[in-house]
Amino acid sequence: MHLHTHTAKQIRAHLPPAIAHRLEAHEADDGAADGIARRSFLKIATASGFALGAFPLLAAEPQGAPAAAAAAPAGLKADQQPAAFVKIARDGSVTVTVNRLEFGQGTHTGLAMVLAEELDADWSRVSAVHGNADPAYNDPAFGMQITGGSTAIKNSYTQYRELGARTRAMLLSAAAKQWNVPVDSLAAERGVVIGPGGKKLTYGALADAAMQQPVPAQVVLKDPSRFKIIGQPTTRIDAKAKSSGKQNFGIDVRLPGMLTAVLAHPPVFGSKVAKVDDAAARAVPGVKAVLRVPLHDGGEGVAVVADGYWAAKQGREALKIDWDDSGREKVDSVKQLAAYRALAATTGNIKHDADMAPLAGAPQKISAEFVFPYLAHAPMEPLNCTVQLTGTGAATKATLWTGTQMPGLEVAAAARTLGIKPEQVAVNVQMAGGGFGRRGLLTSDFVVEACIIAKAAQAAGITAPVRTLWSREDDVRGGYYRPMHVHRAEIGFDAEGKVLAWDHVIVGQSIMAGTFFEPMMLKNGVDETAVEGMRAPYTVPMRLSAHHPKLNVPVLWWRSVGSTHTGYVMETLIDDIARATKQDPVAYRMKLMDAKAVRHRAALQLAVDKSGYGKKTLAPGRAWGVAVHESFSSIVAYVVEASVVDGTPKLHQVTAGVHCNLAVNPKSVEAQIQGGALMGLSMCLPGAAITLKDGVVEQSNFGDFAVPRITDMPAIAVHIVPSADAPTGMGEPGVPPLAPAFANAIASLTGKPLRELPFKLA
Repeated sequence: MHLHTHTAKQIRAHLPPAIAHRLEAHEADDGAADGIARRSFLKIATASGFALGAFPLLAAEPQGAPAAAAAAPAGLKADQQPAAFVKIARDGSVTVTVNRLEFGQGTHTGLAMVLAEELDADWSRVSAVHGNADPAYNDPAFGMQITGGSTAIKNSYTQYRELGARTRAMLLSAAAKQWNVPVDSLAAERGVVIGPGGKKLTYGALADAAMQQPVPAQVVLKDPSRFKIIGQPTTRIDAKAKSSGKQNFGIDVRLPGMLTAVLAHPPVFGSKVAKVDDAAARAVPGVKAVLRVPLHDGGEGVAVVADGYWAAKQGREALKIDWDDSGREKVDSVKQLAAYRALAATTGNIKHDADMAPLAGAPQKISAEFVFPYLAHAPMEPLNCTVQLTGTGAATKATLWTGTQMPGLEVAAAARTLGIKPEQVAVNVQMAGGGFGRRGLLTSDFVVEACIIAKAAQAAGITAPVRTLWSREDDVRGGYYRPMHVHRAEIGFDAEGKVLAWDHVIVGQSIMAGTFFEPMMLKNGVDETAVEGMRAPYTVPMRLSAHHPKLNVPVLWWRSVGSTHTGYVMETLIDDIARATKQDPVAYRMKLMDAKAVRHRAALQLAVDKSGYGKKTLAPGRAWGVAVHESFSSIVAYVVEASVVDGTPKLHQVTAGVHCNLAVNPKSVEAQIQGGALMGLSMCLPGAAITLKDGVVEQSNFGDFAVPRITDMPAIAVHIVPSADAPTGMGEPGVPPLAPAFANAIASLTGKPLRELPFKLA
């Protein structure tokens, strides 16, 4: 039974206008709308400095007396105006407002670097803060607020360069007016405007006057050869606070009188409460209320509200709940796998079509089945959301504190849940301790449930803010997993490795079905996210089809989305063909790649050259493994060294070749590759699977849902292909090629392909 059954019209009615407009346009003509309706943008300033950053319509009113804002040219959008993004204090410090959630990927540093470059700011005096739900912080390409798909730098690179350049132009204009000299006689460097005769004015001294200057519609951006900040290995803005333990996250929100709630979710997704005995829970010291509440998916839960987390947790453990799971599908992983295998034996909805007639007479063949389990996101900071309600009924106002990848969507969801207007909801985006997709949920589940609990608490007479907090067990058992998949491949090829026909079927739940992305992302019954990463960059005749069964298991994108499984399948099968035809796997890949795959070749060759592949002698018992994959417009190639120790695969050394075009911050690229490789390794380890029995998730914490330990971490060397082209994404591309490179090394040692994750050698 599928969890998302709303029609597109019903969904659109609850969406922010920008998203609803875009969906409506897609429904009308299956094309993207150029003009996206945006609410008016409030530009305001304080006496303390220039362009405080937007004080959005959806946020709490700022302190400080408003001042006249700079006039913006007609047609200049809110996301193009410096007032929303730059604050220069009188001491010369620069604060950049970032339109993305920072949850470990380095976006706060990267986008601040991009803006500071064109601003000619003193980097040592630059800091960054989160934006909120104001439309000014929409992704300029998507027309909605989103952190995901490795799009932060990619989509906002030009936007933030122009913001910096506009701010710089306004500062120069203010200085020219003060000195009564032509603007073109001035220069700017490290936060200082330099005039004729060496006269100087700091940005801080010019801030108020600059704010009064017109916002230029057009600006000239620097040639990359003049970059002083972009491209330099730069320590992250948040590194000191995070490494010293001083950084606050959403889980650390503390408000006067705040209470903490934990929620007992039903063991079978979507079930209801048949009966609850809460006497023992209410007797726990510190427990303020026990509330039976509806859940976002139509089920029910029981919330315990208390003075702190421990009292709330103890109260929940004291509950005696009888659950009603009648009418709910009880998924069983063993039966599910059998059903998937049966589906994989049949052709599904077609994504790519090619003539399969040559398959029957092919001189050599490979028949392969791959199995990938459900995976939990398991970020280090569990899900949380703090809600403060003031007023009652239609006059209710809500303020949220949470780490979210989609603040605009959360505002709409909170308003809908509370029965108020979006203008009555403010969201304060918090630093988040990881997410990997789990904080960017189209159902806004953890925010909706926090609002439901806050509303129920208010009805019970509680006026304090309520922080709803998930435990690790709640997070692992609480749903929204990377879907389970089965692949079936039938490949025919000749003695030279030329692929004559490749018949491929993918079976797995759609993560886009039932969401407002469905009109854009499901074509001919195929979820584009399920098949991304297949075929390219190799020139092979492939018939690719997919089945998307509907089950009572909530599914969601997981870091690198479809490439988590398609990259593994493609890169291990390419190795299988190379091995069967006795060809070097690197040379075979180079031969098979499309002529346009210049970036793939460059990344792979760089990894090969830097690793010593084929030249250095490996330690006894070790073997090389190779894989290259493109996701989110970036290419990552891995050359690894691995062995089998006491029957267990062991990864020793990883060399990465990366092509992400211009690397804004090489240090962040390196960090993302290191983290991505480790996450890719996590898919390979014993225990890296979510399984269900009788509809109940069997895993609960890191004791039975494995993550890599420090002893599993290989040595990683990261090398970046030089480029001056506009940057592509790096948050996710480091994940997909690691597992297949590792598997290819093990297959080279054992002679047996690994076609199931996590690895099973027996």
